[in-house]
Amino acid sequence: MNQLIEAGSILIVDDTPVNIQMLVNALKGTYRVRVANGGLKALAIAESEDPPDIILLDVRMPELDGYEVCRRLKQNPGTMQIPIIFVTTRGSSEDEAFGLNLGAVDYISKPFSIPVVKARVRTHLQLKRHTDKLESLAMIDGLTGIANRRSFDQALEQEWRRAQRTDAWLSLIMIDIDEFKKYNDNYGHGTGDECLRLVAGTIESSMRRSGDFVGRYGGEEFVVLLPECDQEGAIEMAEKIRTKIKRLNIPHAFSQITDHITVSLGCKSMRYISGTPCSQLLQKADQALYQAKEQGRDRVVASDA
Repeated sequence: MNQLIEAGSILIVDDTPVNIQMLVNALKGTYRVRVANGGLKALAIAESEDPPDIILLDVRMPELDGYEVCRRLKQNPGTMQIPIIFVTTRGSSEDEAFGLNLGAVDYISKPFSIPVVKARVRTHLQLKRHTDKLESLAMIDGLTGIANRRSFDQALEQEWRRAQRTDAWLSLIMIDIDEFKKYNDNYGHGTGDECLRLVAGTIESSMRRSGDFVGRYGGEEFVVLLPECDQEGAIEMAEKIRTKIKRLNIPHAFSQITDHITVSLGCKSMRYISGTPCSQLLQKADQALYQAKEQGRDRVVASDA
């Protein structure tokens, strides 16, 4: 099963059982295969927490035809990157051009050849892996190895939408290394970079759940996003991070706070309120961080506003 997961996940969408069975039999020994006999079911699977790596999509179906399914998938930021191969009896050049213009990556006419289907699926899965790898690298901070600002922006939007659907708490912690400019100026940028890596690793190792997010917000600032976590839990996590970084005992003889590296942290926990943008969560956490600095640094402040 692990080999199938590693090879890739395929969603076959067709309302004809014979076609489905032929494709399933051809692909199930190599890939993890799922089936949908209609457009609405296909959309539900594609938009789930476990989306397919590639979709083989018939055009002629009841309820929603394949073109409309493709159009909806390509309009959704969460599914727009899933490669779609049309497998259909509509094999004219006009039909093919129409499907490709909608965003499909390939077009296979029925009756299809199993070796051709296998070859094209393999090719497009390989292309997707390369694309995913490049996108992954673009989401990682090169210095610290954790998520970067772009990745955080996407995660915040995604978790805010999830909180909206589930009416759950979402907490954000903003973290700033105290007196870091003095540290960099006096110890050198190489030592400063090592300090950033140590702090990033310590924050990341403090997380308890796979869904918790850690990123570098910029410079010496970091962010932690905690889904389904209320203010009490966020404060507890922030204090844990503050204490662990303090215990690193990274020397900082030029700090006005103490003789080693410390951090200030601002927390905000919110439930979704209709019409409220996720930027408000970020703004409130940033204000709490500012208060932590104003109150003397090396502390956690939670926003009650």
